[in-house]
Amino acid sequence: MAGSATVTAGDLWLAIRREAAAAIAADPFLEASAAFILDQGDLGGALAFLIGRHIGRAEEDRAQFMRAAREAYAAEPALVDAAATDLTAIVRRDPAITGFLPPLLNFKGFVALEAWRVSNWLWREDRPDLALMMQSATADQLQISIHPSARIGTAVFLDHGTGIIIGALASVGDEVTILQNVTIARHQDDPRRAPTIGHGVLLSAGATVIGHLSIGDFARIGAGALVTTDVPAGCTAVGVPARLTNCAEAGASTLS
Repeated sequence: MAGSATVTAGDLWLAIRREAAAAIAADPFLEASAAFILDQGDLGGALAFLIGRHIGRAEEDRAQFMRAAREAYAAEPALVDAAATDLTAIVRRDPAITGFLPPLLNFKGFVALEAWRVSNWLWREDRPDLALMMQSATADQLQISIHPSARIGTAVFLDHGTGIIIGALASVGDEVTILQNVTIARHQDDPRRAPTIGHGVLLSAGATVIGHLSIGDFARIGAGALVTTDVPAGCTAVGVPARLTNCAEAGASTLS
């Protein structure tokens, strides 16, 4: 999995443990939510615990999802590296965040993305039933639905998260930021093909990207925009239907 993590998963884990210990010492009230970090041996264990806690409604479900995550991390350690890159990207891109512990504990978009990484591993291992069960549980508990057949890079930031839908076969590149209520999905007339989102793209709140199309690298999709055809790299698309702005290649025009 590509990405640009600034620290290794091991170094990140040590930093998280230091932050957790300091936070609990400063405010014992946080022990209920952060103490589990000090009980885990590595970042993968903490991620598995978080996934189970956040998407499992009953204790049996929490245990099942935790086991699935641990199995995935043991079989494919790159999943933990991807999570480290995702978490580092949040801290790098969100000016309100000054440490790793707050987004790890509180950002449901991060947990939903890491739950998807596990469900995607299950999907690739020909275990679709459990993969889809994890998708459904994540949608129910976190209001974020990512189909396990989607492809997503690293350093991806699901900011706020609520209402995000990434449908089957969609492809999302590295360094992408997706805000709340964004939909990326196939068109019902061509269900075999889905959108491809390039590197460094920003999808603003309420944007809808539908059909067999490509959003070029570093493009920006405005809030509430409806995009049904390609957006060239570096361009901005706004409105319903979307039109291009800040785009020397195509000028300002309606996408068609």
